Formats: sequence, structure tokens, C-alpha cells
Amino acid sequence: MTDFPAPKDWKMYIGGEWVDAADGSRTDVITPIDRNQVVATVPDGKAEDADRAVAAARAAFPAWAGLHFKERQKLILRCADALESATEELAQLTALDTGNAIRTQARPETGVLVDLFRYMGGVAGEVKGVTLPAGDGDLHYTKREPLGVVAGILPWNSPLMIAAFKTPAALTAGNTLVLKSAEDAPLTIVKMAEIIGDILPPGVFNVVTGKGSVIGEALVQHPDVDKVSFTGSTGVGRHVAEVAGKRLAHSSMELGGKSPNIIFPDSNTDDVLDQVLLATRFARQGQSCTMGSRLFLHTEIYDDFLGRLVERIKGMKVGDPRDEASDIGCVINEKQHRQIADYIELGKSMDGVEIAYDGAVDLEVGEPGFYHAPVVFSKAKNEWKTSQEEIFGPVLSVIPWTTEDEVVEMANDSDFGLAAFVFCRDIDKALRMADRIESGWVQINQGGGQVVGQSYGGYKTSGFGREASLEGMLEGFTQIKQINVKIR
Repeated sequence: MTDFPAPKDWKMYIGGEWVDAADGSRTDVITPIDRNQVVATVPDGKAEDADRAVAAARAAFPAWAGLHFKERQKLILRCADALESATEELAQLTALDTGNAIRTQARPETGVLVDLFRYMGGVAGEVKGVTLPAGDGDLHYTKREPLGVVAGILPWNSPLMIAAFKTPAALTAGNTLVLKSAEDAPLTIVKMAEIIGDILPPGVFNVVTGKGSVIGEALVQHPDVDKVSFTGSTGVGRHVAEVAGKRLAHSSMELGGKSPNIIFPDSNTDDVLDQVLLATRFARQGQSCTMGSRLFLHTEIYDDFLGRLVERIKGMKVGDPRDEASDIGCVINEKQHRQIADYIELGKSMDGVEIAYDGAVDLEVGEPGFYHAPVVFSKAKNEWKTSQEEIFGPVLSVIPWTTEDEVVEMANDSDFGLAAFVFCRDIDKALRMADRIESGWVQINQGGGQVVGQSYGGYKTSGFGREASLEGMLEGFTQIKQINVKIR
């Protein structure tokens, strides 16, 4: 597939209007399918544009927060309907914009977007307080109130899915929102604004484009932004949390991961292979913070399980993400492509490493696209850089283990704590492992992605705060006011 749509000149969505950057500057959007192909241009927003978006959100906040929850609910559910009608268009744009394969990744992302708008609309009435038993003559109660203006800062790997984690929760709770799209993948987010913008009152939902170091930084520093909701790397997250914290703004961080994927001897089965393959996130080019990138295989089944897993991986097709036959698309840009290659070379140089699979041998696509095939390092050590650092690419470290205490120690020997996967038919062992692993999200006998309604977020340097759930909405986008009344 070589045809590309004619480049479109998108604008930002601020205060219910489509606007250019205040200084008129624009930037090209390059598709990862072809590094020479401009597929769109977007405004190169600056601090002045952040000011405009925040001012629009601030002006819209009192009326939006003051609505009965049923009125906000109706609008959020109308957004869900509109997004559902546009799911295929959004999926096709996701493939073009991010390199995520249409069948295995782009369509599921758009499904999560619709589902979370529906879910959050459905629980709109749960943003409520409690009444305390204060005795006769007193009324003591709490209210959950929205925080105000929220800045949502998005990554490039799964923009629509991450927007789904933030947008409907923030809006349902009564906040107004400024979404900052990723510099390398802005198109699905401005398209989302095109789909739902007219449904919501002007200023309630705003989208800005530009560099994270410029307009993103301006939003984080902005005194009128009450909450910063950030998804991205741990390194950038540290900076964002520090800057927001200096002015005591609310913040939540969904950051990196190096997730353990633990296989017990009783789980050497085909159905487990299928789920482990899901957990590798190879179908997302490994560009997922929940990737089960450290595969701990028990020595009793090590060779057999790994051999059969490699055969499954070999059957995955790397190709144009717009092609229905592709299982794996392309990585986002040249910088990321080079970084993954450097990690692969580092892994190959480690003493004692075995290359169970190097997909570069069978790779049928390459330049001008940013394609990487899966690489599997066998007999890896948990202390290696390739086992400790987030590569954000299709690279799997396979590590043998023998005792439960040993594998728990290795699983927890990481700066990260976002996700973990345990495959064990003995449910007592499986639950014991889940209790012992230091991770915000543990899956047992399954390897899929986020589920609507689950509380999602990390431990340690994987961040703080929760998303995609009622708890996440309440904790992340509301604050409690205590009211005490003396009845006369």
C-alpha cells in the first residue's frame, strides 16, 4: 500500500472555534509508514495559545460544573454515539498517524474510546458525597466538586486510548479540559475534537497542538490549570510532576513500565501461549507501557514453551499498518527506531545471551517506513540494561527461574511497577503471587489490555493516580468539601 491522502491543514480547537497558532506557525505531520510523506500540517502552538485555551476552559467552567449531572450525562453519551459512528475513520487515521496496525491495535483503541465515554456517562450520578451522623441539630455532609481546568498531556503510542482515560472522566466530573496532543501523532485528537466539539458547550473541551517542551510546558506551568494529567515517559513525568508540584497543582502520572510476565510449570499450554503473546504487546510494536517485556519462564518448561512461543512470533506479519493482514505496524519516528536498534545491539553483546529469535532476518518491509521486527533474548539476566530499562520496542527478555521466592524477587527488582502477568493453574499460588508483586495492575491467566471500569495506574516510578474507572474519576478529577450546618 503506497497511496496516501492529500495533506490536510488542521487547526486547533479552542473555545468552540477552529484556530491557527497565534503566531501563524505550522508544523508538518510525517507518517511513520513513510518518513518522506507529509500527511498533514498542524499549528505549532506556543505559550500564547496555551493561555487562550486555558482562558476558554476557565470561562466555561462555572456553567459546566453547575449543571445537574443528568445534563452532563446526556452530552457525554451523545459524544459516545458520535464517536462510535466514526470508529472506522478514527481507526484508519490512527494507523496513518501512529503506525499502529489497523486490525490488531487501531480498531481496539477506538473501541476503548467509545466504551469509556459510555462508562463515564453511565456513572455520572456517582460523583456524590456522604452524610455523617452528627446528632440532632447538626447536618454534616460532604460534596465532591470538580477541580476546575484540567490539562491532559497525551503520548504518541496510543493517543485515542489515553485520551479516553482522561477526557470523559474529567468532563463527567464537571471539569473543563485542554488536551495537548502528541507532537508526533496529533491527528486523531484533532479529529476527535471535530467529532464531539459541537456537542459540548464552547470552552468545555479544547485541543491544542505543538511541542511538549513549549505549549505542553506552558500548560504545566499555567497558574489557571488546576490539574495536570500526564501520560508519557518516567523521565518527562518527573519533570512535569515537579513543575506542577511547585505551584501545588493537582497532578497524576501514568508513566513507564518493565512488566514481569511469569509462567508456572503447569501453564505450558496453547491457550497460555496465546495470552502471553498478547502480553508481549508485539502487536503494538512493543510501544506499550504495560508490555510484559520480562518473560520469566520456569526451568521445567523453558525450552519447550520458548520454542513454541517463537514459532507463534514468527507467524506475526510486520507490514503496512493500514493492511488488514499486518499484525505489527511501525514505530513512531526515526529517534525511536534508532533507540530500539541500539538496545538490540546492546542485548546481543551481553555475555551468555542467546538469540531465540531475530525477526530482522525475515523482515520484508523497511525504509522509508520505521519498521522493527520482534527480537527475543533467551537466557537473559534480570540485571541487564535490556531487562531493566524500558525499550518501548518489540524486544523480549526471557529469564529462567526455579523457585517462587526467586521469581518474586526478580519481578520486584525493578524501578517500575505498572503491570504484571501471572500464568498459573493453581489459583492459590496465582493469588499469592498477585499479592507479592509490586505492581498497580496484575493480570492472572490473561494478557489483554485495559478493561473499562478497572482502576489503572502504577507503583514506584510507573507513576501515581488511577484512571479508566469510577475510582479514578473520583480520586483524580474531584475534591471533597466538608460542610457543617447547625440547624436552628
